[in-house]
Amino acid sequence: MTKSRFWQPTQGEHAGIDRRLQAPAAERNRDAILDVLRHVLPPSGLVLEIASGSGEHAIHFAAALPALTFQPSDPAPDALASIAAWTQASGLTNILPPLMLDACAPQWPVEAADAILCINMIHISPWRATEGLFRQARLLLKPDGPLYLYGPYRRPGRPLEPSNAAFDESLRGRDPEWGLRDLGEITTLAAANGFGTPQVIEMPANNLSVIFRAG
Repeated sequence: MTKSRFWQPTQGEHAGIDRRLQAPAAERNRDAILDVLRHVLPPSGLVLEIASGSGEHAIHFAAALPALTFQPSDPAPDALASIAAWTQASGLTNILPPLMLDACAPQWPVEAADAILCINMIHISPWRATEGLFRQARLLLKPDGPLYLYGPYRRPGRPLEPSNAAFDESLRGRDPEWGLRDLGEITTLAAANGFGTPQVIEMPANNLSVIFRAG
């Protein structure tokens, strides 16, 4: 899976002092996402995060939800190093070491999860990554287990907001396999993998929280 780099090095990284990366979007959206997750995630158990990126979301959520154990993952070595560095700096004990995991892979290095998070991946990865996400989520989640998605989407019967239209154009210019996905197509894919109709929650900056439940 190819994923964009929407993060920046922290001060000192170039000198080999700090391997933490910073994603400006993560700082902007983490509290709004957390407000939703408080009502979506189970009270305890393992939360698998796909495409964790810099690792800042995992740290923020784990600090706020100490009864849950978070398993971050990413296919990129620099992201894995950043996640490990953020975890070490946080001192949190409910975050597991990050896993190298490609959503497109036919097998994942995880046997089960009580919830799965996937934030800002679907529009900056090929469609086969979304197919892999739902295929593996079907295998890992128990009945009624949540699969939480966050990001910008196309919605059937509604024109794209100007900011999302410009973002979509820029993504497709960077990679023709990227771009905002149609929520109707995602719902169809989810149904084919045993998930029910999603709960859709409007989020700031024309993003959506989309929550599927395993059948």
